[in-house]
Amino acid sequence: MLEVKDINLYYGAAQALRGVSINAQPGKVTCVLGRNGVGKTSLLRALVGQYPIASGSITFEGADITTLRPYERARRGIGFVPQGREIFPLLTVEENLRTGFAPLKRDDRNIPDDVFSLFPVLQSMLGRRGGDLSGGQQQQLAIGRALVMRPKLLLLDEPTEGIQPSIIKDIGRAISYLRNLGNIAIVLVEQYLDFACELGDYFAVMDRGAVKFSCDRSNLDATEISRQMAL
Repeated sequence: MLEVKDINLYYGAAQALRGVSINAQPGKVTCVLGRNGVGKTSLLRALVGQYPIASGSITFEGADITTLRPYERARRGIGFVPQGREIFPLLTVEENLRTGFAPLKRDDRNIPDDVFSLFPVLQSMLGRRGGDLSGGQQQQLAIGRALVMRPKLLLLDEPTEGIQPSIIKDIGRAISYLRNLGNIAIVLVEQYLDFACELGDYFAVMDRGAVKFSCDRSNLDATEISRQMAL
């Protein structure tokens, strides 16, 4: 579904991504791991079109989307949950969810039942402002907003960061449910290794803008991944 091939990204003279190649398939979770500042967020923002790449290619469902704008990629079914959540604090929970309608056809502009079955707290807080929610509730809202657009590819940037353990479990169950639907490809950027190993099917460890180690679940070695992340 998603094929990222040899992409390079620069911020001025500084190179943020160096020949990165990853894949994501429906019903699978591709985990991108690494310390802060190694290029994980830059990779996701390149995938959604927020940062134009200098070279390489991004193919989605067999079509080259390398030069498409972010809204064009959203219309094709690429959903993004950014680091820091980036919800609208003055809008209500329901209004935040409805912002996910933007890339949808008019007939599809409703909130899927899955959003509330995965995160029941959102249904009980529809009238509350997003800024009044806890950090964990805001993270659930950000994921719910991405699900409103019925993504074929879901990009999650460190969804466990700063979140209490009980909500981390809720998020893990949600990712597992979405993977098991079989029609959504998931790319999960994460530093919490146990969380990633529990959910992941493919693993890529980044350092200095490049993928330096990769494996799949069949040859998963959590100790080696941990060692690579620490180097």
